[in-house]
Amino acid sequence: MKKDILFPQVEGVSVAVVREGETGEYSWNVFMINENKFDLKDITIRSKGYGPKEGEQQITSTLRHHIQLLQSESTLKIEPIDPAVFHLYNEYWISYYVNNQIFDKKFIFVPESIIEENLVFIPQLELQGILHT
Repeated sequence: MKKDILFPQVEGVSVAVVREGETGEYSWNVFMINENKFDLKDITIRSKGYGPKEGEQQITSTLRHHIQLLQSESTLKIEPIDPAVFHLYNEYWISYYVNNQIFDKKFIFVPESIIEENLVFIPQLELQGILHT
Protein backbone atom coordinates (compact mmCIF):
# COMPACT_ATOMS: atom_id res chain seq x y z
CA MET A 1 0.00 0.00 0.00
CA LYS A 2 1.11 3.55 -0.72
CA LYS A 3 0.80 4.52 2.96
CA ASP A 4 3.42 1.89 3.79
CA ILE A 5 6.07 3.44 1.53
CA LEU A 6 8.48 5.74 3.35
CA PHE A 7 9.44 8.87 1.42
CA PRO A 8 12.31 10.55 3.28
CA GLN A 9 13.04 14.25 2.78
CA VAL A 10 15.09 15.14 -0.30
CA GLU A 11 18.32 16.97 0.56
CA GLY A 12 21.24 18.04 -1.59
CA VAL A 13 19.29 17.87 -4.86
CA SER A 14 18.27 20.99 -6.78
CA VAL A 15 16.81 21.97 -10.12
CA ALA A 16 18.01 25.08 -11.94
CA VAL A 17 16.77 26.93 -14.99
CA VAL A 18 19.87 28.56 -16.44
CA ARG A 19 20.63 31.05 -19.15
CA GLU A 20 23.43 30.14 -21.54
CA GLY A 21 24.99 32.02 -24.42
CA GLU A 22 25.96 35.54 -25.38
CA THR A 23 23.99 38.74 -24.73
CA GLY A 24 20.83 38.68 -26.79
CA GLU A 25 21.54 35.14 -28.06
CA TYR A 26 20.45 33.26 -24.94
CA SER A 27 19.16 29.73 -24.70
CA TRP A 28 17.56 28.38 -21.53
CA ASN A 29 18.14 24.91 -20.11
CA VAL A 30 17.03 22.96 -17.05
CA PHE A 31 19.65 21.18 -14.93
CA MET A 32 19.54 18.78 -12.00
CA ILE A 33 22.26 19.28 -9.38
CA ASN A 34 23.44 16.56 -6.99
CA GLU A 35 25.39 18.18 -4.14
CA ASN A 36 25.49 14.96 -2.11
CA LYS A 37 28.56 12.82 -1.47
CA PHE A 38 26.72 9.81 -2.93
CA ASP A 39 25.37 8.78 -6.33
CA LEU A 40 21.69 8.92 -7.31
CA LYS A 41 20.41 5.90 -9.24
CA ASP A 42 17.43 5.11 -11.49
CA ILE A 43 16.33 8.73 -11.76
CA THR A 44 12.93 9.45 -13.27
CA ILE A 45 12.11 13.03 -14.21
CA ARG A 46 8.68 14.17 -15.35
CA SER A 47 8.29 17.73 -16.58
CA LYS A 48 5.23 19.71 -17.58
CA GLY A 49 3.89 23.24 -17.68
CA TYR A 50 0.39 24.38 -16.78
CA GLY A 51 -1.59 27.49 -15.94
CA PRO A 52 -3.88 30.16 -17.33
CA LYS A 53 -3.17 32.17 -20.46
CA GLU A 54 -5.64 34.82 -21.58
CA GLY A 55 -8.34 33.33 -19.36
CA GLU A 56 -7.94 29.75 -20.68
CA GLN A 57 -6.10 26.83 -19.10
CA GLN A 58 -2.91 25.96 -20.95
CA ILE A 59 -1.06 22.67 -20.51
CA THR A 60 2.20 21.66 -22.21
CA SER A 61 3.20 18.18 -23.22
CA THR A 62 4.46 15.99 -20.40
CA LEU A 63 8.05 14.88 -20.93
CA ARG A 64 9.67 11.95 -19.15
CA HIS A 65 13.34 11.18 -18.76
CA HIS A 66 15.10 8.20 -17.21
CA ILE A 67 18.72 8.49 -16.12
CA GLN A 68 20.61 5.46 -14.81
CA LEU A 69 23.09 7.38 -12.65
CA LEU A 70 23.97 10.88 -11.48
CA GLN A 71 27.30 10.78 -9.73
CA SER A 72 27.99 12.54 -6.45
CA GLU A 73 28.63 16.28 -6.63
CA SER A 74 27.72 16.51 -10.31
CA THR A 75 25.13 18.04 -12.62
CA LEU A 76 22.87 16.82 -15.41
CA LYS A 77 21.24 18.79 -18.22
CA ILE A 78 17.61 17.66 -18.24
CA GLU A 79 16.15 19.56 -21.19
CA PRO A 80 15.91 22.93 -22.92
CA ILE A 81 13.05 25.22 -21.90
CA ASP A 82 11.37 27.80 -24.12
CA PRO A 83 10.84 31.29 -22.66
CA ALA A 84 7.32 31.13 -24.15
CA VAL A 85 6.33 28.91 -21.18
CA PHE A 86 7.80 31.10 -18.41
CA HIS A 87 4.28 32.44 -17.71
CA LEU A 88 3.21 28.91 -16.64
CA TYR A 89 3.91 26.77 -13.61
CA ASN A 90 6.89 24.66 -14.74
CA GLU A 91 6.98 21.44 -12.73
CA TYR A 92 9.83 18.92 -12.48
CA TRP A 93 8.90 15.81 -10.51
CA ILE A 94 12.05 13.86 -9.67
CA SER A 95 12.32 10.38 -8.17
CA TYR A 96 15.54 8.48 -7.53
CA TYR A 97 17.07 5.73 -5.43
CA VAL A 98 19.88 5.75 -2.87
CA ASN A 99 20.71 2.35 -1.36
CA ASN A 100 17.33 0.85 -2.36
CA GLN A 101 15.44 3.77 -0.74
CA ILE A 102 13.24 5.88 -3.01
CA PHE A 103 13.30 9.67 -2.81
CA ASP A 104 10.72 11.88 -4.49
CA LYS A 105 10.18 15.64 -4.85
CA LYS A 106 8.35 18.14 -7.05
CA PHE A 107 10.22 21.29 -8.00
CA ILE A 108 7.78 23.96 -9.24
CA PHE A 109 8.86 27.23 -10.82
CA VAL A 110 5.88 29.55 -10.39
CA PRO A 111 4.69 31.82 -13.21
CA GLU A 112 6.97 34.75 -14.02
CA SER A 113 9.67 33.57 -11.57
CA ILE A 114 12.11 32.87 -14.41
CA ILE A 115 13.03 36.50 -15.04
CA GLU A 116 16.22 38.55 -15.30
CA GLU A 117 15.79 40.08 -11.82
CA ASN A 118 15.80 36.63 -10.17
CA LEU A 119 19.00 35.34 -11.77
CA VAL A 120 21.75 34.28 -9.38
CA PHE A 121 25.17 32.78 -10.00
CA ILE A 122 25.05 28.99 -9.64
CA PRO A 123 28.60 27.87 -8.82
CA GLN A 124 28.07 24.18 -9.71
CA LEU A 125 27.19 25.21 -13.28
CA GLU A 126 29.21 28.45 -13.44
CA LEU A 127 26.13 30.06 -15.00
CA GLN A 128 23.37 32.52 -14.12
CA GLY A 129 19.97 31.02 -13.40
CA ILE A 130 17.06 30.39 -11.08
CA LEU A 131 17.82 27.77 -8.43
CA HIS A 132 15.08 25.68 -6.78
CA THR A 133 16.11 23.54 -3.79
